[in-house]
Amino acid sequence: MDLPALAMPQELAWPAAAMLGWWLGEWGYQRLGLPRVSVYGLLGFVLGASQLGVLPSGRNEGALLMANMAFGLVLFEFGYRINLRWLLSNRWLTLTGLLESSFTFMAVLWLSVLSGLAMLPAAVVAALAMATSPAALLRTVNERHCSGQVTERALHLSALNCVLALLVFNTLVGVWTFQSSGSWLRAGWNSVVMLLASSALGASLGVLVPGLLRGAGRLSEDTTVVFALGVLLLVALAHGLRLSPVLAALSFGLMARHRRVALNRTQRGFGALGDLLTVLLFMFAASLLVWHQVLDGLLPGLALVGVRLLSKLVAVVALARPSGLSLRKGGLTALALTPISVFVILLLEQARLLGVDLLDQVAPLTAAILLAEVLGPLVAARALQWAGETTPEVAPLPRGSER
Repeated sequence: MDLPALAMPQELAWPAAAMLGWWLGEWGYQRLGLPRVSVYGLLGFVLGASQLGVLPSGRNEGALLMANMAFGLVLFEFGYRINLRWLLSNRWLTLTGLLESSFTFMAVLWLSVLSGLAMLPAAVVAALAMATSPAALLRTVNERHCSGQVTERALHLSALNCVLALLVFNTLVGVWTFQSSGSWLRAGWNSVVMLLASSALGASLGVLVPGLLRGAGRLSEDTTVVFALGVLLLVALAHGLRLSPVLAALSFGLMARHRRVALNRTQRGFGALGDLLTVLLFMFAASLLVWHQVLDGLLPGLALVGVRLLSKLVAVVALARPSGLSLRKGGLTALALTPISVFVILLLEQARLLGVDLLDQVAPLTAAILLAEVLGPLVAARALQWAGETTPEVAPLPRGSER
């Protein structure tokens, strides 16, 4: 049984919802210390087509393209902050990322099979559970002006587990495609070719755009505008070619950083454009969830979130000292890896466009996604505050969160 829908002209739905989302996000942040993205996600779920019906059904290519453009801006900045040389020089940090991803995959796979899922859907759930959402983590870091050991390690571990999750997820999509169609060619396109072509497309733009800026002599003035336009173009190309906008945008940011193009501090988040698209992104992602699936999967979802968090805690704490962290900061780093929501939803929507509809097959994820959408950024923000890496002028967290 669906909830009664609230009629609203489609032309007004998203602008009105975005304005309400922005206002509630500011109110929740200033008065309650809640991360803005948690408020956006909760409101998007409540207003979604399957709940109150205020927002139109988001399952169309235009809405997905908008969401991928918003996510692309976040991923570009996220990739730009990742220092590959640090991962190579601190082998224990890299090993930590591999271990926490592997532990998470094995633990969630075991839980999913135990709860009755077939092996392939269970492996898909486990692959997606490996990842930490770059959007939620980076917006939390920027919102609270975080810097320090825990912040940087959380960002780098998130980059590692996202790449690993992409590799495993696309491999499983290829297997799923072959089982349903019997075509090796189609299966290969949905997995290996997509990964290689997406990476190459993003890296190519990461060389081309800095070259254009240098040639025009505008490296200091126009980097924000030009990189934003580059991301929008890249996502549109990847979307049209049925490639992965997620991997393409991440590759773009990584290549741009290592081409030594500097983005100053005031340009983080892409300013007002980034803020606007963040509201739409988190509301859109949560609006795709269906309330009865969330209720049906509540207990498995809670178990999934708990097992995922425990796996990351065990792995990160186990290698904290060899990688140069105290055990306490290792635990806080693991807590900062809690968000998963937007990354998972957009990967599932991308797979749906390729003809592989997985969301109905991985029911435990639905409740876990909503829980992580609301609680994930809050847990990450608390961890960074407990680590002493937020600035004093930022609004405090809710009462009782202090040490």
